[in-house]
Amino acid sequence: MKSWIKPFNLVVPVFLLAVAALTGVVWRYGYDQALDQLARRAESDLALASDRLATQLQTYQELAVLMADHPGLERLNLPERVGAANGLLREVADKTGAMDIIYADRDGRVIASAELDSPEDISGTPYFQRATQGALGRDHGQLGGQRAYFFAAPSFAPGGAVRGALVLVADIELIEQAWRGDNPAVLFTDLSGDVFVTNRSELLGWDRPAGGIGLVAPDGTAGAFRTWMFSGHEIWEMGWGPYLPARALHLAQTMPTVGLTGEVLVDIAPARRLAGLQAAAVAAICLAFGATLFVATIRRRTLAEANAVLEARVAQRTRALSTTNTRLRREIAERQEAEAALTRAQADLVQAGKLSALGQMSAGISHELNQPLMAIRSFAENGAQYLERGRDDVAAANLGRISELARRMGRIIQNLRTFSRQESETPRRVDVVAALDSVLEMVSARLEQEGVTLHYDRPPGPVWARGGEVRLGQVFLNLVTNAIDAMQNQSEKSLTVAIDQGPPLTVLIRDTGPGIDDPEKIFDPFYTTKAVGLSEGMGLGLSISYGLVQSFGGDIRGRNSEAGGAEFTVHLEPWQEEQAA
Repeated sequence: MKSWIKPFNLVVPVFLLAVAALTGVVWRYGYDQALDQLARRAESDLALASDRLATQLQTYQELAVLMADHPGLERLNLPERVGAANGLLREVADKTGAMDIIYADRDGRVIASAELDSPEDISGTPYFQRATQGALGRDHGQLGGQRAYFFAAPSFAPGGAVRGALVLVADIELIEQAWRGDNPAVLFTDLSGDVFVTNRSELLGWDRPAGGIGLVAPDGTAGAFRTWMFSGHEIWEMGWGPYLPARALHLAQTMPTVGLTGEVLVDIAPARRLAGLQAAAVAAICLAFGATLFVATIRRRTLAEANAVLEARVAQRTRALSTTNTRLRREIAERQEAEAALTRAQADLVQAGKLSALGQMSAGISHELNQPLMAIRSFAENGAQYLERGRDDVAAANLGRISELARRMGRIIQNLRTFSRQESETPRRVDVVAALDSVLEMVSARLEQEGVTLHYDRPPGPVWARGGEVRLGQVFLNLVTNAIDAMQNQSEKSLTVAIDQGPPLTVLIRDTGPGIDDPEKIFDPFYTTKAVGLSEGMGLGLSISYGLVQSFGGDIRGRNSEAGGAEFTVHLEPWQEEQAA
């Protein structure tokens, strides 16, 4: 171990002890604060539960007072009045949820009741004796094996003497149903310590042991229980079931109005967790701070020792990087030259593909140019003869035909020149019908030579699209010539050309050839199904057509037709007047 690390052997244990002591102080303080907050909340919960129970019992008390002087309970010495009184009490019990309603005379003999199994004599009960004294009697106990709370209201004769008492029996289990299972655990015990009302049914029947702390089950077993005081708070540690906390804060509150004592058991686990989190946070901060200082000190000293070694390595690596950098520059220059050569080669291949296509169309083009030339010659000779004869009108008509044929030849030559040079033009309004007419006119000689039947339902008027006239003609020419090539060895040769004005605007070109072997690759450069040769093309036509259609916002797709053969669809953007504006 290095000499400068030895002083840390003493500092680290002292620092850890200090952190442990500080953590303990923070935990104790945080636990005290959390218990105080928990106690205040427990007091509120207990007060709320006590008020709820007192309010529910108060309803039955008021009902007993109101029913005591009901006219239906008068002159019960008459048998016919007793039956009506029983029906009245039964109806009130059904509507209020009372366990039983009893009317007894001054001697405690039951005259009328809501239930058939009501006791016959209640003179010995403390609540009835209290009522005979002219006051409201109350008590709790069992009735028919069920927990009940009794309210006895005196019934006065016209002279003011007590003539009997109305006893209303409240069903405690019915009252508990509204708040059973709520948190926290609440229980109400009587003067003897028995649990009479609670929202935890497993505690029913438990009572206070002889020592006066905790509870004992009805079978006499106390279960795991321990209690202690912490900062003025009574803590119970108990193992009484899964629905009761293992450690709880215990608070009690007397309820003289109902003769019970309310108690609450609030789980202290959140307080312990909160104190633990606070202590852990302080410990983590202290340890992180100490570790940071320790690491910073070691790092500073280590860096000082490693600096010399690092400087030597940097110098060595700098020399190596300089050499590598020079080699990389040379490789980059070589790659740039190779890319430039590849670009030139690709451009040459594209141009070669176009010239190959022109070569394939040379016979048809020669025919298309030869016919107008022969016609021009014939019209010129005829015009000269008509001039000699003085028929100027016929000679003028011949000159018009000669001019029209010359424009046709010029248009064919212009298309060929543009196709060969790959001229670019700004997208503008193009008549799709005129472009198709021009292409079909150029290939008409070859269609006749190959014996191909043309099916073309030509629209009566122009169909305007956004594009380039020459480039669109190049696309249609490429698709038509490919279709003618595909049908060379077919017995049935049929070419279908259709224009669907949509939307979307679509041009369909379908043949009866053998179809497409791999539709996914037909637009890839250099992909072709033709034999390699000077006159069969290099697989660039469809790739060029795809780029031309994309250049003015269109799309081209190819697939195999359901009737056999290949089918190409060219989707174009219709020309909108807003585009022109």
